[in-house]
Amino acid sequence: MQPRRVVVTGLGALTPLGNSVSEYWKGLTDGVSGAGPITQFDASKFKTRFACELKNFDATNYLDKKEARKMDPFTQTAVIAADQAVQDAGIDRNSVDMDRVGVIWGSGIGGMINFCQEMKDFGQGDGTPRFSPFLIARLIIDIAAGHISIRHGFRGPNFSVVSACASATNAIIEAMQYIRYGRADVMITGGSENVINDACVGGFNAMKALSERNDDPATASRPFDLNRDGFVMGEGAGALVLESYEHAIARGAKIYAELAGGGATADAYHITAPHPEGLGAMNVMRMALLDAGLQPNAIDYINVHGTSTPLGDVAEVKAIQQVFGEDAYRMNISSTKSMTGHLLGAAGAIESIAAIMSVIHGIIPPTINHFTDDPELDSKLNFTFNVAQHREVNAALSNTFGFGGHNASVIFKKFVA
Repeated sequence: MQPRRVVVTGLGALTPLGNSVSEYWKGLTDGVSGAGPITQFDASKFKTRFACELKNFDATNYLDKKEARKMDPFTQTAVIAADQAVQDAGIDRNSVDMDRVGVIWGSGIGGMINFCQEMKDFGQGDGTPRFSPFLIARLIIDIAAGHISIRHGFRGPNFSVVSACASATNAIIEAMQYIRYGRADVMITGGSENVINDACVGGFNAMKALSERNDDPATASRPFDLNRDGFVMGEGAGALVLESYEHAIARGAKIYAELAGGGATADAYHITAPHPEGLGAMNVMRMALLDAGLQPNAIDYINVHGTSTPLGDVAEVKAIQQVFGEDAYRMNISSTKSMTGHLLGAAGAIESIAAIMSVIHGIIPPTINHFTDDPELDSKLNFTFNVAQHREVNAALSNTFGFGGHNASVIFKKFVA
């Protein structure tokens, strides 16, 4: 069968820059840093004592207290972001066939916060096993998709995707395929991650993956800067409602953009380090372009993975130059992780939203915290340093790469009826 066109009809976001899509986008275009001292646990003895936490967020402002207690924070944020997107899209029981509405959700780590707390409580006890009956149901990654479907009555395809920091992007690609080939009409997709706790900060510190710039957290995430020293942890969720073009038109839905294509590859190189020449990144961008039926010169903006790690930033830039050649010099590149930090399994969701908003508004969010050029990176490339730039964006590509060598890219383009 001829693949169906897939469009975006709803968006939702909880981010370190704001708890709605509009607040998030304003923070991005204003170049605001979401980093600050960790408040969720005592980090005074850790090498890294800051992160990009959600601000002014209380799940019980959105969810019934009894309901919220059954969920780990990663599920709470998933449900709330999905609620925003579903409402934004105008999806209700009277407008769609609920058997053809599904949920595919991504998370890299899942219910770590509740799991760690349960194990601490057990370790401090007398050895008698006293665990919450919700321990497992809070922990498992698929439970976020389950809660979203139960809450809204969506009876279509329902599962979760795990590929570390590429999880949300892979979830979006899977959701796209279900619509393309007629197995669903509407899919709620995206990702969530809330793991700013002692175990995860300590674990990433042990890997030497995190920035340790405790004296200046706001400028710690420095993608492409010579003095970058690691990523900054972030938390939150992003949700997209994807829909077949025909279905969206039939119900009179507003359409933000078209999801033109996507790709997924592996580095097959190392469990944490990227391929030094960006081989997997090259392949995944080429695959996304082929899937979208676009030439490299069609892309105006790349929202890069750009985590602010010494190796990762260089490898991704090498890959971009290999794929786009001379066209790399006329496009904009930026890393919104300079502002949000790295949302791990949720990164691809909020960064896809940033790409979509750039297409809609013709604004490229900046890469903030740039102070010193890195001689390993071509200074003629437009990294959109420090200040947002206005330009027409007909197509935007979003990259996400995960530990294990997982690579995923998606392309959004202006909707044309």
